[in-house]
Amino acid sequence: MTAEADTSNTDDAATEPTAPPITIGAQYIKDLSFEAPEAPGIFSEMQNEAPDIQINVDVRANHLQDNTYEVVLLVNAQCKVGGTTAFILELTYAGLFRISATEEALRPLLLIECPRLLFPFARNIIADISRDGGFPPMMLSPLDFVEMYRRSMAEEAKTGSGGDNTAESAPDGASTH
Repeated sequence: MTAEADTSNTDDAATEPTAPPITIGAQYIKDLSFEAPEAPGIFSEMQNEAPDIQINVDVRANHLQDNTYEVVLLVNAQCKVGGTTAFILELTYAGLFRISATEEALRPLLLIECPRLLFPFARNIIADISRDGGFPPMMLSPLDFVEMYRRSMAEEAKTGSGGDNTAESAPDGASTH
């Protein structure tokens, strides 16, 4: 009697395509606000003085069901000219993500990779809205979501708070121009 090894299934797992760890289900604006409280007078002031723009970015992640999460970018920008508010722009931009990852990889994916995927779209919306509001387009510089995540983790370690799935940038976390 001769035994033959069955090799027909040995490489099937290696040749089958695997699902990507992140799949984007949808992207959407949850909230958008633009105010120019001193228009039209502020436009003449802007010709004489450079604007001062402060930007804050916050990232949040919410577990919805199974392996589906909502990741939210909150961008708040305030432009002042000589102490007068030229405009206030607030954008809450979100995406639905299906994530297949280990527990230890989940949080970095939610707070680094997912916002990295959303950011170019939010950046474009902000530029368009500021331009449509009568101001030069506000072009956000690329954000370092890894550094934002590290700062969030360091703050959690310092305060002893458990993972609340948020990461926030400092007011100077993004530059414009």
